[in-house]
Amino acid sequence: MKNLILLTSLLTIASATAQDRLASSPDGNVSLKLEVERAIAKGVEYLKSQQDKDKGSWSDPVNPAFSALAISSILGDPNLDPSKGLPAEVEKGYEFLLSNVKPDGGIYAKGLATYNTALSLMALVQSGKKEHLPVIAKARRLLVNQQQDYDKKGTVDNLFDGGIGYGGTYAHSDLSNTHLAMEALYYSKKVLADTEFDETKEFDLDWNAAIEFVSATQNSEASVKRLGDWAGLREEDKGGFVYFPGDTKSEEIELKTDGGTKTALRSYGSMSYAGLLSFIYADMDRDDPRIASVMDWLSKNFTLEENPGMEAQGLYYYYHTMSKALAITGTKALVTPEGKKIDWKKDLALKLMSDQQKDGSWINEGSNRWMEDNSILVTAYSLLALEHLYRQL
Repeated sequence: MKNLILLTSLLTIASATAQDRLASSPDGNVSLKLEVERAIAKGVEYLKSQQDKDKGSWSDPVNPAFSALAISSILGDPNLDPSKGLPAEVEKGYEFLLSNVKPDGGIYAKGLATYNTALSLMALVQSGKKEHLPVIAKARRLLVNQQQDYDKKGTVDNLFDGGIGYGGTYAHSDLSNTHLAMEALYYSKKVLADTEFDETKEFDLDWNAAIEFVSATQNSEASVKRLGDWAGLREEDKGGFVYFPGDTKSEEIELKTDGGTKTALRSYGSMSYAGLLSFIYADMDRDDPRIASVMDWLSKNFTLEENPGMEAQGLYYYYHTMSKALAITGTKALVTPEGKKIDWKKDLALKLMSDQQKDGSWINEGSNRWMEDNSILVTAYSLLALEHLYRQL
């Protein structure tokens, strides 16, 4: 169980390597911390009550990712007593995840191989169980094999090269799946280090190519130029991220320029935090201008009333990525262009606690996009967000 404590801490506040560069000092807000602790406990009890006791799954068994997120949420509970072993619900949940392991190493039912495998891998990494190591190693292989090289030349000559998509019929790279895969690969590498299952020296992600893909999703002069003559860039979008290069699902804005009318793609909050996390998992230097640029955009666009650029869509995914990214980077406060300091931990904690339902759950009442009408998914997002910031208080 010592490993469980270490890994839960590792996954919540990031690795020592990242913390050396992005150091933070926990705040001493005891009263708020106790309130957050109670909210987490209530949410965890809700999740435990919603498990399918026969299958061990949560919500849709076709998506093991939902069960993986529930497991991670329960293990992140500060009230968990490691001396008592893993909760019965977690043990049963692991049995369900392992029942979905495929011959290719992936952990999925019928599809969305990257999404389901990455989140399941993260949950397994937290178990501290030696018997999970071979499963973790094989799942890593699946994720590495999902990395795209469309022209098979070993060079980044396609906008989608270096990234990772859902897999199957949704193969083209996107930032959400790429950042989830990079996260799972980053932490699982540490768990496998110095074990007989560590093969990362011989077989690992092309991290440089991944950085190139992530950079292509960041609104900048360089990334827009690669899109072609149709693309333009607004000043207010610089530094933020979109879902994939040239993402026409993002809000398109007509832009008048000296060269005629162009189309600008609006940056949005959840993907901007996902982009920041991707750079961190790639061990990029904090002084890299791409990191400085996204931090500037996030400071200028901070809000808890919406997912900036997407209104209520993906709101709790936004809260989750926000809490994780700002905790890992040791960001004590965001500073607005006017110089106002934003205590993001306090503000986000109060927002999430005010949104919690009487039964301990959360739901996105403003939008059902990206499955945020699913109380298991949204409750897991909310709990993980609270657990990240809890350890910063």
